[in-house]
Amino acid sequence: MIGRKSIGRASPLLLILVALASFLVTYNLVVLVIKNWPREEQTPVVDDPVIQMPTDLNRPGRTRRPFHVAVTATDAPYSKWQCRIMYYWYKNMKDKEGSEMGGFTRILHSGKPDNLMDEIPTFVVDPLPAGMDQGYIVLNRPWAFVQWLEKATIKEDYILMAEPDHVFVKPLPNLARGSYPTGFPFFYIKPSEHEKLLRKFFPEEKGPVTNIDPIGNSPVIIQKSQLEKIAPTWMNVSLMMKDDKETDKAFGWVLEMYGYAVASALHGVQHILRKDFMIQPPWDLKLGNTYIIHYTYGCDYSLKGDLTYGKIGEWRFDKRSYLRGPPPRNLSLPPPGVPESVVTLVKMVNEATSKIPGWDD
Repeated sequence: MIGRKSIGRASPLLLILVALASFLVTYNLVVLVIKNWPREEQTPVVDDPVIQMPTDLNRPGRTRRPFHVAVTATDAPYSKWQCRIMYYWYKNMKDKEGSEMGGFTRILHSGKPDNLMDEIPTFVVDPLPAGMDQGYIVLNRPWAFVQWLEKATIKEDYILMAEPDHVFVKPLPNLARGSYPTGFPFFYIKPSEHEKLLRKFFPEEKGPVTNIDPIGNSPVIIQKSQLEKIAPTWMNVSLMMKDDKETDKAFGWVLEMYGYAVASALHGVQHILRKDFMIQPPWDLKLGNTYIIHYTYGCDYSLKGDLTYGKIGEWRFDKRSYLRGPPPRNLSLPPPGVPESVVTLVKMVNEATSKIPGWDD
C-alpha cells in the first residue's frame, strides 16, 4: 500500500509530466496547422474536382504543360470551312503569353485525303464500316480518336478534344490538373434524370450515376494516357447506346456525349468542370473570362436587337445556312443591342475569312 507521503512526493513529478505532454501535443498541433496553412504561392489541394480551379495558371516559374489540339472532321464543305476558321484562330493564339497550346491535328475520318491537307495538319483515319453509324455521323468521332491515338506520334502529354465550330477567343492554358481532366458542363447533359437508361451501361457496382459528369468529349483537356484507355470504351458504349432503341430515342443528337461521359466514369475519371471554358451564343451574352466561343446555335435577331430564336431573324448568323459552302467574306455586323458574344463571334469570323487565302474558292 502506498502511503500519503509517497503520493505527495509523486504529485509534482506527475504534474511536470502532464504539463510536458500537454506542451508537446499543443506544439505539434500548432506546427501542423502552420505547415498546412494555405499560402499565396501554393495551389490548394483539390478534394472535390467538380469546382472552379484556382487561377494560378500564369504563376511565375510554373512548368509549362503543352497540350495537343485535336479536332475530328469530315470532308464535307460544311466541316471544311469551320475547320479553316478554327485553325486560323489556333495559330493566332498559340504563341501568345499564357498559351500552352502545342501541336494541332485535324483527324479526318473520311478515309481519304482532301484539299485541305497542305493548309491544316491532318491525319486521315477510316470511317466506321458502312451502316454502322445508322446515319448518326458523330459516332465516327470516338472511332477516329481510337485510330489516331494508336497510329499517330503525339509529342504532348495532354490533349484538347475540340470541334470545328470552336473559335479561340484568347490564349488557352492547360486547365487540367494531373489526373483530373477539365471539361465544360453542359446544361442538357443530366445523368441523374436518366438513371434507368444509364444503368444499362453503368452498373450499380460502379457507384451512383452522379459519378457520371455532365459533359461531352469536347471541350476536354485530358492526359493522353487517360484518353488512350477511355477512347475504346467511349466507342463501344456509344455504339451500344445507338443500338438500344430506348436510349437512342431519349438521347438523340447528344448520345455520343453521354457515351464519353459514361466511358470516363467507368474508368474512374472525374473532370474538373469549368464554366469559363467556353460560351455558347446567343444564350451566353458576354465574353467574360472565356477561352472559346462555340457557335452551335443559330443567332437570330430583329433589327431592334431582339432575339427571335426559333424564328428566322431580320439579321442572322447560323452555321447551318452554309451547308454546301463557306459563308461570304465581310458578313454584316449585328444590329445595335445584340449581345457582345454574338458581335465578337461575327467579327472573328470576318477577320479569319479576310485573312485566309482562297476563302471564296
